[in-house]
Amino acid sequence: MGKPTIASDWLAGCSGCHMSLLDIDERIVQIAELVDLRATPITDLKEPDIKGVDVGILEGGVNNSANEEVAHRMRDRCKILVAFGDCAVFGGVPAMRNFFTLEETLRRAYVETESTDDSGIIPSDPELAVPTRVRALQEVVPVDIFLPGCPPDANAIFYVLSELAQGRVPDLKNENLHWN
Repeated sequence: MGKPTIASDWLAGCSGCHMSLLDIDERIVQIAELVDLRATPITDLKEPDIKGVDVGILEGGVNNSANEEVAHRMRDRCKILVAFGDCAVFGGVPAMRNFFTLEETLRRAYVETESTDDSGIIPSDPELAVPTRVRALQEVVPVDIFLPGCPPDANAIFYVLSELAQGRVPDLKNENLHWN
């Protein structure tokens, strides 16, 4: 049997979870020896293989139709789906938008910001993703593993990836979730 395959992507978030992945430092070499990394937002391959991958990792909340498509595609193409970080697990900071109407948030973002010039308009084009209420990943697709944190601790990320790479489901509680 070959190495387990892993693909990752990001939704509505800051990409801090993927940056925290890099914080596992030289241990990333150990992970690279154990897995076949197929696709990430920062590599040439952007989507999981059509034939599927063993592990899919998604960071960020789901806040528009494009995010929904990415979430469904990843779920359809992976055996195990990991919600990576607080935005994917709970909705995180992007879900603060849910306290306002969509019109209010779009107006603030595109018309009323201090950096917007007098011609500020809310974009409207059929090619654009349709904004939705911000949701945790599990509200859109079934999730198998939840790795909270903003961002998750680098040691927790290493633990999860090394367990999955060795065919084990990580036990995410107590010391396996947070290190001091």
